[in-house]
Amino acid sequence: MDTRRQELAEFLQAMRQRGSPEEFGFPSGSRRRTQGLRREEVAQLAGISATWYTWIEQAREINVSSEALDRLATALKLSKTERSYLFDMADRRDPQAHQSEVDTAPETLVGILNQIQVPAYIMGRTWDILAWNQAATNLFSGLLDIQWPEGQHPNLLRFVFANPAARQFVVNWEMRSRRLVAEFRADCRSRLEEPEVKQLVDELSTSSAEFDRFWKQHDVLERQGGKREFQHPDLGLIQFQQVTLRLVEQEQLKLVLLQPT
Repeated sequence: MDTRRQELAEFLQAMRQRGSPEEFGFPSGSRRRTQGLRREEVAQLAGISATWYTWIEQAREINVSSEALDRLATALKLSKTERSYLFDMADRRDPQAHQSEVDTAPETLVGILNQIQVPAYIMGRTWDILAWNQAATNLFSGLLDIQWPEGQHPNLLRFVFANPAARQFVVNWEMRSRRLVAEFRADCRSRLEEPEVKQLVDELSTSSAEFDRFWKQHDVLERQGGKREFQHPDLGLIQFQQVTLRLVEQEQLKLVLLQPT
């Protein structure tokens, strides 16, 4: 039997049995022998067939739609993590994933960021730079040393493709910019239809012939660390080793550090 299908079945059963009927608007009479909710009650709450739901819990070879999973997650009052696990086990994409999320840098992380001596910044889903330290300000002049309107953030891709100074600042601009596009495509592969992603891609495809050409090549590369070189207008050629870390609590955020070499 398929391991994921079996895990999905057992997970739903566990979620169904963990709560009390009263939490879901059902009486808990003395004749009730089922722990938690009955299968037909879950089906009723989710607006799906009781037979169909039973088959899911029996790990039958059926295709469960994202819509049905969405209803089940809501009916069972799953947490964000539980909901994500449900969709992963069913190998389906959550239609509500990232729907209402706004990227913000956690205050605790900003505090840590300010204690880091090397250039460091926090990057969001569409590669907006949400927070950075003084060392990063000194490095990325023309990007992080200017005042941004409230609600707007500097964006790494816009800097590379829309700021003429980036072509002199980023050593081997052609190779690095091509790789950035491939890394961005891989990074947002499950969110290509999101309005923020589409808007950024459309904007850069219109304003930059290079971005448009690279994007249409459909290259995908995982974002990696490694050697980074910049031709700073005041400091000259400087080299770094880049390290990128993801946050456990907000996986869409990345902490990027540049260690001088």
